Amino acid sequence: MIERLCIIGVGLIGGSVARAARAKGLCREIVGVDANADNLRKASVWGVIDAGFSDVAKGAANADVVMIATPVGSFDAIFGALKSVWSTRVVVTDAGSTKCSVIESAERVFGEVPGNFVPGHPIAGAERSGVEASTVDLFQGKRVILTPLETTSPSAIKRVESLWRSMGAKVSQMEPAHHDEVLAATSHLPHVLAFALTNMLGKKDEQREIFQFAAGGFRDFTRIASSDPKMWLDICLANRREIVPLIHQFREELSRVAGLISRGAADELYALFADARGARQRFLDQLEK
Repeated sequence: MIERLCIIGVGLIGGSVARAARAKGLCREIVGVDANADNLRKASVWGVIDAGFSDVAKGAANADVVMIATPVGSFDAIFGALKSVWSTRVVVTDAGSTKCSVIESAERVFGEVPGNFVPGHPIAGAERSGVEASTVDLFQGKRVILTPLETTSPSAIKRVESLWRSMGAKVSQMEPAHHDEVLAATSHLPHVLAFALTNMLGKKDEQREIFQFAAGGFRDFTRIASSDPKMWLDICLANRREIVPLIHQFREELSRVAGLISRGAADELYALFADARGARQRFLDQLEK
């Protein structure tokens, strides 16, 4: 049982952690920290948290588990604020979408990554943001990746694993750099493509006609372009080393497809479409496991 759970960033992820932890009876008290006063007020009024603070150090004081669920660009400031109340008896973890940048932030602030900090990333989310988007079952059946270092406390890892599993998540471990490589391909690049396509079409003079007659495929593909711009700005800058080469690779693939279409290379184009369809089916099959 967690006596006091402190969640820094009571948005979609942080709010969902609070809702799930309360519903599962995992903690006695939930404290929220958020720079957005309106978001914090909503979280308190709706009973998502028991108490709210705008000051990180005050909110984290006397907590035995701290979850950082803010955009990764804020981690230097968050760690800096936590440093004054940091205690080795507290388990600290995070939900950041990049892991090397988070680890580097910890090293900048503390000189090393504290042994009681367990980097993590729940592979769950939605295009909506804020505490109003949070749900009690967001992590049910979803994957959570932990990226501990060799110096990370085994007991801290065990406690964070237990927290996520108790909320219904499937927990696995991965090297931080490998996490960033995998997520760049499966999450970060698709978001960049959706933002770029939507931005391109939105600037066309005939945009009203385009959007008026857009089919479900356009809606489905561009749905993630409704995601929080600040969060994705931070992710792209934090993981640029992995994302930029993928953008160049995708550009080459688009050029190849354009060439096939312009030449009327029906057999080659069909083979490409069929291979892509097969790859997606393998992805769906793995989801069911």
